[in-house]
Amino acid sequence: MARADRPAKNRLPDTAAGGHCADMSSDTTRPTWRIRPYRDEDWDAAARIHDSARLDELRDSVGVEAFLPLSETAESEGFHDGSGWVAQDAAAGEGAPVAGFVVLEEDEVTWLYVDPARYGQGAGAALLRHAVAQGGPRIETTVLAGNDRALELYLREGFTVVETRTGKLEGNERFAATGHIMELHKHP
Repeated sequence: MARADRPAKNRLPDTAAGGHCADMSSDTTRPTWRIRPYRDEDWDAAARIHDSARLDELRDSVGVEAFLPLSETAESEGFHDGSGWVAQDAAAGEGAPVAGFVVLEEDEVTWLYVDPARYGQGAGAALLRHAVAQGGPRIETTVLAGNDRALELYLREGFTVVETRTGKLEGNERFAATGHIMELHKHP
C-alpha cells in the first residue's frame, strides 16, 4: 500500500480491495452469502484467500514481484486493527468454507479479498455492503490503479474517486504504487 502523504490509517491499497476486492468473472451463479464476524480460526482461510487474490490485484497494478504473503504483512499493515467479517455460502451451512473477508477500521475499508474461485458470485459486494452498513456517514477506501475489477465494484456500490496518489506500497515499500482514494457518503 502506498501512503503518499495520507494519514497512517489510509493505505494504497490493500483495500480493494482492497483491497482490495477482486470480485470478477462472468459466472452468473449467485449464492446467498452469510456474513459473520471474523474469528481467529478463520486465519488460514483468510491468508489463503489474500495470497491468491493479492496476486491478481498486483498483476495489473504494481506487478507480482511486489507480492508478500499475509503471514508476513498482517501485523505491520494492521490486519487485526479493525472489525472484520467473512462471507460463507449460506446454502452450505455453518461449516461452509470462507469465501472472502473484509475489515473496516475507523470508517475505512482496509481489506477486502475474495477467493478467486468465488469471483463474480457477489461475495465482494455482500462483504462491502455489510462493512458500509457498520460504518459512519462517510466510508473511505483506496484501490490500486490498474485493479479495474475492484474499482468497478466500489463504483457500482456508490463510491467515487476523490483523489489519486502515488507513494510506496504499504507492506513492501520497495515498490511504488498509485492508488485511487475513494469515498462513499451514506444518505440518512
